[in-house]
Amino acid sequence: MADEAGLRVALVTGSARGLGRAIAEALAEQGVALMLVDILADRLEETRGAIEASGTRCAAFATDISVRENCVAAVDAAISEFGRLDILVNAAALMRFNHATQVPEDEFWRIMQVNAGAPFWFAQAAIPHLLESEGNIVNVLSQSALMGTSYIVPYSMSKAALMQLTKSLAIEYVDKPIRINGVAPGSMMTEISTGARLPEDVDFAKMKRYSGERPPADPAEVAAVVAFISSPKASNVHGAIWTADGGVTAG
Repeated sequence: MADEAGLRVALVTGSARGLGRAIAEALAEQGVALMLVDILADRLEETRGAIEASGTRCAAFATDISVRENCVAAVDAAISEFGRLDILVNAAALMRFNHATQVPEDEFWRIMQVNAGAPFWFAQAAIPHLLESEGNIVNVLSQSALMGTSYIVPYSMSKAALMQLTKSLAIEYVDKPIRINGVAPGSMMTEISTGARLPEDVDFAKMKRYSGERPPADPAEVAAVVAFISSPKASNVHGAIWTADGGVTAG
């Protein structure tokens, strides 16, 4: 499809549900066309239909982003559908609660591939297009990238890696027409947290340390931050990590 003048296009991973869907909806409110990417095909189609019904152009690409070739194919699909790419939001994430000594090897690598590997492959494929459009990348991190957290050690490692990907890309492309930033949310009311299976002997006092004193955020609140950072109004925001964690990492 030919490039349309004035059209902004975003690719959002993990957009079938939770924060990813909320981000897609927030961008749709700004008139941004969307390529939704997720492994949950049925939920993804449901989200696509809802967003399209609101009057926003929207396409979906169901795939397993732990595989590099699938990440590249998703970016190619966005270019084929819309003719351009302005925003990449790496929002997909995988989190499992377990004692560090009991994490299976396959689970460890799966978390790393989805949370840290896929954002790198998406960035690698998308950056040439984002340089053309003078676009931007927003990586969804976690407060776990900024502090020690119990029972989710591989997740925390992966989010710290994603933070360094964000900062390193920002430095590498500091003299180019592209912006690269991160948003680090805290606790949210999403399925990744409300549906979590905890170890039977979990020490809730340890978890309280990073759950904070304030209620968990609604995903729409964090999505609004992502939508702003990815918009032209944030043209001077580059290489930043914005926290949205209710003050948990403030001190």
